[in-house]
Amino acid sequence: MISLVFCTQRLLFCRQEQQIQWPDAQALGALSAQGLVPTEFQFTHQGRTYAVLEAPPEALPPAGFIFQSLRALFGALDEGLFAQISRVAQLLEWNRTHQYCGCCGQATERQEALARVCPRCAHSAYPRISPAIMALVIRDQELLLARGPHFQPGVYSALAGFCEPGESLEQALRREVREEVGLEVDNLRYFGSQSWPFPHSLMVAFTCQFAAGSLVLQPEEIEDARWFPSHALPALSPPISLARKLIDATVAALHTQHP
Repeated sequence: MISLVFCTQRLLFCRQEQQIQWPDAQALGALSAQGLVPTEFQFTHQGRTYAVLEAPPEALPPAGFIFQSLRALFGALDEGLFAQISRVAQLLEWNRTHQYCGCCGQATERQEALARVCPRCAHSAYPRISPAIMALVIRDQELLLARGPHFQPGVYSALAGFCEPGESLEQALRREVREEVGLEVDNLRYFGSQSWPFPHSLMVAFTCQFAAGSLVLQPEEIEDARWFPSHALPALSPPISLARKLIDATVAALHTQHP
């Protein structure tokens, strides 16, 4: 059995010869003295069982290991295992942040279903999911790609942003493109979706066609944005990401239409 140790939104692991190493018995022993506790979560992936444990926020990592964000695992694990770990991370975060009722302050109780219920006022809290749109803007044989200040050097991606209350996905897409780069788009086409556990988002991807406008960047969100020919793209996010799948599929379609 493999043990996954979470500490708030961080996971304990190390890298050895480019491979992810999970904590061994010695590391688990060192953490046990700091208050390591088992959780209800366990799953099986490719014939291996993974048990989930939690360390207190002040826990110190054992020698050779470090508590790291799930982002450090993005692209380092196969897609199925990353999805399983992501789901657990989101449920742990929901459980941690909903210990008390948001209506009356009473301690909540966990139900068998995915809910925490207040025994005083019966208010129910369910795991939070925040929808976000991703927009790949197309102009003839060019793709609009951008990078934010937090991106790795040289890496570009599609535009993205969170939906606001009262918006449809399509309305959110048009607003985000207008706000971030000053363009108008049309012909929105759904591509796919991906859970994004940083900490509890659902990314919904579309392609769309450039309609009007000139690039005017929102400086606090966009560091750079450019039109790239589909045959000469910059560095992109890992293949496991929805953004990369969206870009690769769009490039393949463009090259099929105009070989």
